[in-house]
Amino acid sequence: MLHLNVKDETSRLRALVLGTARNNGPVPKPEETYDPKSLEHILAGTYPKEQDMVTEMEAFAGVLKKYEVEVFRPEVIADYNQIFARDIAFVVDDLFIKSNILPDREKELNAIGYVMEKIAPDKIITPPEEVHIEGGDVMLWNDHIFVGTYKGDDYPEQITARTNMHGVHFLRDLFPNKEVKAFDLVKSRTEARDNALHLDCCFQPVGRDKGIIYKGGFRNEEDYNDLVGLFGKENLFHITRDEMYYMFSNVFSIAADVVVSERNFTRLNHWLRENGFTVEEVAYAEIAKQEGLFRCSTMPLIRE
Repeated sequence: MLHLNVKDETSRLRALVLGTARNNGPVPKPEETYDPKSLEHILAGTYPKEQDMVTEMEAFAGVLKKYEVEVFRPEVIADYNQIFARDIAFVVDDLFIKSNILPDREKELNAIGYVMEKIAPDKIITPPEEVHIEGGDVMLWNDHIFVGTYKGDDYPEQITARTNMHGVHFLRDLFPNKEVKAFDLVKSRTEARDNALHLDCCFQPVGRDKGIIYKGGFRNEEDYNDLVGLFGKENLFHITRDEMYYMFSNVFSIAADVVVSERNFTRLNHWLRENGFTVEEVAYAEIAKQEGLFRCSTMPLIRE
């Protein structure tokens, strides 16, 4: 049995699901895309090749195994994108919460059925139908749960809006002892530099008291100010619009002092090292073309 335990983003990791790029399928048609960055690369002819993505993900898996993390991988579905494990479910405390994902992604959950069989059935939560929620929008920090959402009236038309206010209220009901805070994110179907697909595209804690943040990712400046108030401005690494586009805030913590980061994130990696972190640099720039990076491709199950 797996005894789930995830209370924050940075405690020592012991087990997770890492997505897979194997048998990823053909390049999608433009009308099949879910995000503007993938569309941009399809139209430019620079959409990532499967073998390049497999190589990147295996390098990431190698780093995780170096730190003795138990790594589960999905069963491979032919011609199907299974890279972003964070989208399909997430763990809070000892509960495995299924995301009410886009209907055609349901099979991704089935592909980790063998993992779910190791979890006590009463620890697996299926939200009601009106609740939309994805793991990239759910961020744990001490007694807080930060949740990315979109409050615009055009939510139903925004395919890049993945977590609704029903999702926020659902988490408040499920975790009455935690402070669940909603953050209204900037969304765009057409401009990847102005689209925070999930909260982890514009913010993520690292270590015990630091974080990476993009002020322009928040529709409401008060939300940004709340995070500055909680963390302290001196503890936040502020990224630019272009750095947000390249997914600087989507690193992944193996421990409070160990961060996996993209090897080209020179400015960020220097700051992390200056602040005492061990930085494990991995090439992940091809994966990033689909508007997701390290955090997006992981689903932590057990942290100490």
